[in-house]
Amino acid sequence: MKTTRARRPQPAIREQKAADQQRAGLKGRKPVPSAADEFTSGRKPRGAKPALGQAPRTAAAGAAPAEPARGGRDIATKAKRMRMRAGSQHEVAVQKQLRAKRLTSAQVGEERLQKALAFSGVGSRRDMEELIAAGRVSVNGKIAELGAKVKQGDEVRVDGKRVTMRWADRLARVVLYHKQEGELVTRDDPQGRLTVFDRLPRLSSSKWVAVGRLDFNTSGLLIFTTSGDLANRMTHPRFEMEREYAVRVLGELSDEQIAELRKGITLEDGPAKFTHIEAQGGEGTNHWYRVVLKEGRNREVRRMFEHFGLTVSRLMRVRFGALTLPGRLKRGQFYELSETEVLAVMKWADLKLNGEAKDH
Repeated sequence: MKTTRARRPQPAIREQKAADQQRAGLKGRKPVPSAADEFTSGRKPRGAKPALGQAPRTAAAGAAPAEPARGGRDIATKAKRMRMRAGSQHEVAVQKQLRAKRLTSAQVGEERLQKALAFSGVGSRRDMEELIAAGRVSVNGKIAELGAKVKQGDEVRVDGKRVTMRWADRLARVVLYHKQEGELVTRDDPQGRLTVFDRLPRLSSSKWVAVGRLDFNTSGLLIFTTSGDLANRMTHPRFEMEREYAVRVLGELSDEQIAELRKGITLEDGPAKFTHIEAQGGEGTNHWYRVVLKEGRNREVRRMFEHFGLTVSRLMRVRFGALTLPGRLKRGQFYELSETEVLAVMKWADLKLNGEAKDH
């Protein structure tokens, strides 16, 4: 039996089929913007490069100029989180339970009105004290006075408007940040420079509290927490929390000077001493020391070395109390403690699960 071979379609038929298939594939898809469209919208085309000798164009003619960076740096730059391996299934389950746990109203107890309002995001404690003193705050229909306390279930109004109160009824959060030289530890800088608070992850129901400070030219461990009592427990002089630093100086201390620093010297603002000081070697005129002290006065470590005519060329905090700077934490990165680690810190500081002081 003679078989007939199928004839190949004519060129016109092939072109028609290809056009139909192309229209079917593009149906429902967004059109791809051209380079001109992307330039007009202020976006740089992916993979596009300026011509040789031509300056790159970053904005369309007549477009609004970009907001200037604070202090010459991008205000949107956020610190990167240090990557950590997930724990075992048991650890993950325990952390999930701690994350979901809430304290009862009886466990939370009463709170000072200005502190509760500040925690709820109405304003600072000082501003809230001024509002209360002016008679603009009421609790359960009565004008509040300074020193008043509130608890869950109370109706709080400011200028007649009801305030949605937030309570510290969950596990506090703790972040370890590796501060870089040139960063400020403040919330408001008159010169508009970038601060460490600009680089931390934002919080919706509370705010970060810095545990101590570091100078502009000092790097190393900074601790942030949502627990004001934990910050107070670690920084108040009566608790004598240890702070450990790695110090590089131009020059070298003699044995007599090291003994004098251990015994105590007198600075402009009073006596000061290292509870521990140990030479760590060095090269040339630079020498490293590891020092420990139990207070955090302004530029105290630098001034103690300057007492003997030595200039500190590098200062880095590596430990604060029981918290140590992780070796893998790079400059400008942060690490948030897991729920089990936070619980251990609260037990070490003798605080409640939510970071509040216990009633002894």
